[in-house]
Amino acid sequence: MKTILGIRRLEKTLQRLGGSGDNWHMTWARDGRQYLVLGDGKGWPEVAGFTGQTYHTRVYGLAGDPPDLELEHLHGYPDLVSGEGLQQHRYYGGGLLAIDDHIYHFLSAPNRSSDPPTSRFVGSKLIFSPDLGQSWKNQDGSPVCWEEEAERNRENMIFLDEPGEAFSLVSLLQMGRNYEDNTDGYVYAYAPNGNREDTMNQLVMFRVPQSRILDRSEYEFFVSCNRDGAANWSKDIGDRGVVYAFAKCRWPWTCWRPSIVFNAPLGVFMMANWGMGHDAEGAWVDNPGYLGFWVADQPWGPWRQVHEETEWTPLGDPRAQAYQPQISPRWIARDGRSFWLAFSDFQTVASEHPYYRFNYQRVEILTA
Repeated sequence: MKTILGIRRLEKTLQRLGGSGDNWHMTWARDGRQYLVLGDGKGWPEVAGFTGQTYHTRVYGLAGDPPDLELEHLHGYPDLVSGEGLQQHRYYGGGLLAIDDHIYHFLSAPNRSSDPPTSRFVGSKLIFSPDLGQSWKNQDGSPVCWEEEAERNRENMIFLDEPGEAFSLVSLLQMGRNYEDNTDGYVYAYAPNGNREDTMNQLVMFRVPQSRILDRSEYEFFVSCNRDGAANWSKDIGDRGVVYAFAKCRWPWTCWRPSIVFNAPLGVFMMANWGMGHDAEGAWVDNPGYLGFWVADQPWGPWRQVHEETEWTPLGDPRAQAYQPQISPRWIARDGRSFWLAFSDFQTVASEHPYYRFNYQRVEILTA
């Protein structure tokens, strides 16, 4: 494994794909496409199937490599539309993973309140597609149903009413096309350790055999590491330990939800993560967010930070409010020495948000 000394964002490579939205979790399927999560946006007018509606969550097919990209509206994905009377059916897409013909997709469930600081994510729903995004089912195989908060229970939610409301914001480790770089048969997932300001910056994780992703009883939670670097696991979520503790931001909520991929050419796991400051009422403050990168030899670490920006300002723009960085699992160079990072930017220009979209930028890895 090469020793990674740091990273460098290549500013002149920044591209801003049209449309609107955020989140951008990605997975790389065996058909060669990436599958892309959009949150709170309309999508792309130029893509067939555009409705002009605002979706809480949508999944798109994404073909090609920068700058030649082609998006596909997956007509089989069940609509999750924003609007009055629909607020109690909200779910926000998180980690997804393609294995063979299946795509597994975790969605975060908010509570009834829509006003900070009482608004928060309280659980996760798991759905899947058996045919690479053409149709979608609940965890139990029934047609997808977007339950209201009062209808959620341990039968239709993969996580609900957990200690500290942990695992309400799930990210999934990406390991190459069709998860082919995985060798131990496990899927690995990460999340902030709940919603409290003193725990939101703590990273926790679980693993599950690839063939048992839909079975919560098979989930094992990271507890600790031994001196030899091996991890200890428990099926009791109450035994979970902290994988890594990030810096703190002023108001946590959705911060510290990582993007983690395996860089096969360099033999290293890479993590991008972020933080954004908020005021006492939960509104975003008008200063840039935080961006960090970490590397590790194993999915559970130990994680070593190789880059930090306490003011993340793409193109040097001091008005930037960039957030939710996602490492594309397909767009890692063949030699592993560069990759593409996607993100949104919520900065305001003349009462508009011109960069609230799929922004992507090439990042160079500096090695010894």
